[in-house]
Amino acid sequence: MTTAPKPDHDDLVERIRRDLQDGYDEELELEIEDRHVDEALRALDEEGTDCTHDERHAYFKNLFRLQRELVKLQDWVQHTRQKVVIVFEGRDAAGKGGAIKRITQRLNPRVCRVVALPAPNDRERTQWYFQRYVPHLPAAGEMVLFDRSWYNRAGVERVMGFCGDDDVEEFFRSVPEFERMLVRSGITLIKYWFSISDEEQHLRFLGRIHDPLKQWKLSPMDLESRRRWEDYTRAKEVMLERTHIAEAPWWVVAADDKKRARLNCIQHLLDQFPYHEVQRTEVRLPERERHDDYVRHPVPPERFVPEKY
Repeated sequence: MTTAPKPDHDDLVERIRRDLQDGYDEELELEIEDRHVDEALRALDEEGTDCTHDERHAYFKNLFRLQRELVKLQDWVQHTRQKVVIVFEGRDAAGKGGAIKRITQRLNPRVCRVVALPAPNDRERTQWYFQRYVPHLPAAGEMVLFDRSWYNRAGVERVMGFCGDDDVEEFFRSVPEFERMLVRSGITLIKYWFSISDEEQHLRFLGRIHDPLKQWKLSPMDLESRRRWEDYTRAKEVMLERTHIAEAPWWVVAADDKKRARLNCIQHLLDQFPYHEVQRTEVRLPERERHDDYVRHPVPPERFVPEKY
């Protein structure tokens, strides 16, 4: 068995710097939500002109451009009554959640929603395997993003021994039929696998261990999955081979670089649809009605939240 070469010290420091910077940039993205994009980019310009700045500036410019297109896609999906399912799979810490967050960040949650189901309860374990996913499928004019999906059976359940070999084999026989049924019903089904290297997952796990704000992301199952890297690799290879169908192929996202992975995934997603900008009715703010007999009652001071900041 060959062992992957370990990154040298300078490479490791650079990866840690990039991971920390990504956390800071996430906070900036949230701040920018309430500001004009050009204004926010000008603020970035004032930070300097080094290589790191140039990379960040390019990332934000492309992200905002793609998010504008996602809004157009959302309007088109709603206007044309499309039904869309997007499946996100990958190893722990592969960046699925970060990509999903950037896709949904500026979209209407009534049109585009995320489904992240917990482990099945005792009752759900006795049901048809796909049954608990079916209620979350989209109606016309909706997009549903699955943060992990029915492919749990081919991954974590198989590797951790939560199901038997017969269960796995039945899954592989059933899932192509299940997904073809979804497509025949009018659902557009897109499946992404976020692929990261052994070294990159190791680094991201260390980051979560030593960051109090990220420790909640690590579960005992995540730590065990790290130990069983090779078992997950074998399970992933079989899964991709046996469930890659013409009606719903797998798309692999190179995800060692989080920012590039997000941009590439969003651009690819947009490319899957013949969407166009939907013309909106011009919105006019009506004049507020005023009545002489209306008196606004003051709020008692004790009901205000204390202003400690």
